[in-house]
Amino acid sequence: MSLQMFLPFVGAESSPVKNEVEKGAIRKFAEAIGDPNPIYRDEEYAKTTRFGRIIAPPTFSRTFDYGEIPGLKFKQEGLIHGEQQFEYFRPVFAGDVLYCSTKLADAYEKEGKLGRMIFLVYEQKAVNESGETVLIARSNVIYRG
Repeated sequence: MSLQMFLPFVGAESSPVKNEVEKGAIRKFAEAIGDPNPIYRDEEYAKTTRFGRIIAPPTFSRTFDYGEIPGLKFKQEGLIHGEQQFEYFRPVFAGDVLYCSTKLADAYEKEGKLGRMIFLVYEQKAVNESGETVLIARSNVIYRG
């Protein structure tokens, strides 16, 4: 697949997917990444913090279903994760219902030591039931074809 195959999808976005944030999933995620912070698992402790309840670790949003961009299909084998950035407007709380979508924000090509590489820049967004943006995540994926 060449860069020309991706360009028509720049700006295309998936339909929002409903994600329910469960406190058990937050606890398991915190355990999996080895983070002992009680704000991720202890409700009594969380009540004493400025948040007043259990929050999710910053990278927990990677577990969300962001949907698929219609028509954008290509082999996933060999993809290289290039970069990840998170912008939070407020914490993700246990009990949140978030509607998540993904957009191909950009696609460009570079020449590297191993030859031509296509960079796909994705933007994932999570919006709460009131329509407020909770987070925007940006990632670069390197496609070598």
